[in-house]
Amino acid sequence: MQAANNSKEVDFVQKTELDNGLKIITEYVDSVQSVSVGIWARTGSRNEKQKQSGVTHFLEHMLFKGTESRSSLDIAMSMESVGGYLNAFTSSEYTCYYSRCLNTQVERALDVLSDMVLHPSFPKKEIQKEKKVVIEEMKMYRDSPDDFLFEHFSGHVFKGHPLGRPVLGYEDTVSAFSRRDLYDYMDERYQPSNLLISVAGNMDHDRVIELVSEYFGDINAREPVENSVALPAYEAGQVEVYKPIEQTHLITGRRGLHYNHDDKYKLLLANTVLGGGMSSRLHQNIREKFGYCYSITSFNQSYTDTGLYGIYVGTDQEYVDHVRELIIKELNKLKQDPIPEKELAEAKAQLKGKLMLSLESMSNRMSRLAKSEIYFNRFVTIDELMQNIDEVNATDVQDFAQRFFDNEMFSEALLLPEDS
Repeated sequence: MQAANNSKEVDFVQKTELDNGLKIITEYVDSVQSVSVGIWARTGSRNEKQKQSGVTHFLEHMLFKGTESRSSLDIAMSMESVGGYLNAFTSSEYTCYYSRCLNTQVERALDVLSDMVLHPSFPKKEIQKEKKVVIEEMKMYRDSPDDFLFEHFSGHVFKGHPLGRPVLGYEDTVSAFSRRDLYDYMDERYQPSNLLISVAGNMDHDRVIELVSEYFGDINAREPVENSVALPAYEAGQVEVYKPIEQTHLITGRRGLHYNHDDKYKLLLANTVLGGGMSSRLHQNIREKFGYCYSITSFNQSYTDTGLYGIYVGTDQEYVDHVRELIIKELNKLKQDPIPEKELAEAKAQLKGKLMLSLESMSNRMSRLAKSEIYFNRFVTIDELMQNIDEVNATDVQDFAQRFFDNEMFSEALLLPEDS
């Protein structure tokens, strides 16, 4: 059971761990008639060896291709035939298979999801077809200038580490996967102690435990095989790549902060002021004031032990130098002057408003349950998040900016038109 907390929110969150190490976390929401169910594996692209690059994501695709008792069509129809849906996603550090459905269909959702995870059949014909699908997915991302450039940027920032490799892997590694490779990887990583089931919506915790125990309770406990690679030292630098495109695309940034870093909320607020929407400084002072771009934004990604921070812009090659100067000017302004009280209050209100709006989605609640457990080993309440945001003052952000927004620590990735 979840430990006591001052927030009323936690009264509706419960956690149970089965004897084999599998954890179940639920949040009861009586104001809806729906439920979001997720089976999370604490494994992602950073857990892959070089020759396995892309296997986590490929496996995510293949679990939809049939089990010992269901065809791929049976899996697709299982939830759609009752108004729900199934989907999945893979990241650098976790994989999630989830369903959204009416609360009367939770048993069906858990039945199908558990069957996919525990009894995949990996038909050889489907493996060959899905390799083509994933390679087409790679091509789709390569045709997207911002995605293509982000891959090169993260590849530089995490050079020599699995975090620097694309989640989708590479054409040569994916093409080489065998049926045995998939089973071996699942045997290494999909152990009960490495799995987590999160459920949010109108469903009783005890009923969820009863169902999960039926499907997963008899699986023997065994520790997952780890493939932990130490982070190499970070060195700032520049990457240039070319494609037959019209615009020049630029990302400037550096390694960021891990999930549990003491300065996390200072970076969140600095990032909101810089690139948090149309009212942000970057948008107003580069797009609105000069018309140099259609899109300019900043991003902040955290991992278990590190992070990634950057600013992205697409502009005409003629404007690149001026845009770069304007970005540096905005970073220096954060270092030189405290954020005005009104602007900081608005940034805090923006962050807290997004948090509150996210509670209206059961899928968001389900994801928050799982990520809290994965990264903090406890449930982090909205009250705690808001308190941490409110406690940051303008001096805190300025002091942090002076350390973090060091020009010498920033790398740059440029995607230029081919004829240049």
